[in-house]
Amino acid sequence: MKIFKNIFNKIISLDNLFLVWAEFCKNKQKKPDVQKFEYFLEQNIFVLYRQLSGLNYQHDSYKRFHIYDPKYRIIHKATVKDRLVHHLVFKELCQVFEPIFIHHSYSSRIGKGVHLALNNLAISLSRVSRNYTQNAFILKCDIKQFFHSVSHQKLFAIIKQKVKDEKFLWLIKEIISSFNSTGDNFLQRELNGITGIKNRIGIPIGNVTSQIFANIYLNEFDWFIKKELKIKHYFRYADDFVIIHHNPAYLEEIIYQIKNFLTVQLALELHSQKIQIRKFRQGIDFLGYVILPHYLLLRTRTERRIFIKIKKRIKEFKTGIISQQTLEQSLQSYLGVLSHGNCHQLSEELKNKFWFWLNG
Repeated sequence: MKIFKNIFNKIISLDNLFLVWAEFCKNKQKKPDVQKFEYFLEQNIFVLYRQLSGLNYQHDSYKRFHIYDPKYRIIHKATVKDRLVHHLVFKELCQVFEPIFIHHSYSSRIGKGVHLALNNLAISLSRVSRNYTQNAFILKCDIKQFFHSVSHQKLFAIIKQKVKDEKFLWLIKEIISSFNSTGDNFLQRELNGITGIKNRIGIPIGNVTSQIFANIYLNEFDWFIKKELKIKHYFRYADDFVIIHHNPAYLEEIIYQIKNFLTVQLALELHSQKIQIRKFRQGIDFLGYVILPHYLLLRTRTERRIFIKIKKRIKEFKTGIISQQTLEQSLQSYLGVLSHGNCHQLSEELKNKFWFWLNG
């Protein structure tokens, strides 16, 4: 296994800090907090450099708010200074861990994403069903409250296996420990019973570092699936995953092994009400789409959300909150989503509604 040393001094150099800032602030220039930081950019970057090089950087507290997209989520937003540091760490951890991630992990990875996951899943379903002539079955699961259940101790221990730069580890630890989930959840009960120590848990949904932390953490599970269970047709996007097999009894059998690994090794649990085994012909609901033989359809709930969002964007345009260019980009973005499925009629309906609402 390749070990990484001498990272910290390279990534905190002034040249690199300004470079990462340029990347970070793209498409954010109109944000008031970004504008405020940029107004005194050189001063702020030099102060941050001194804090990092002196090992006295401290992560500030988060601003907490909630969204419905479509379900209720609590988002924690860091300050601009801290988000800049997040990008710094995110970039480096991606270089360190990307080579050991499995091929069929699709979330927050360059060249991956929802649509490639769906395309490759459809190809595997075709193969297992022998071009739709035989039954194929899918085990679909997700992990209960994943982001709020990640163990700080376990995450840091996994990272330390590859990163041996003590200063870089200090910075990673500062980011990980900047957030702690509240409440006596499953993980806390499990660790308290084993060690008698209340372990800090949780990574905030709003952090870019949480994306790479999630992939690092669940990479342990990915390799258990591939090496120990030797499962060929396995696809994961964040904390949602599916396994394809021709035998539903086999899928039933491995649920216990999956649960046991997640509990013992990662102190996570499956969402018991979201464990499903379905025939391919019934349709597979995954990542906002429904996959059927020869068809890829948008989930009804996703359709409704698109229409609600585009109506909201039109209202924002009419009140001067967003520009016409931004509005048109939003429309093209949603049409792009629809273009990946068999959604021609829905695309035409969206365009008609768009012009009706805009001119109404």
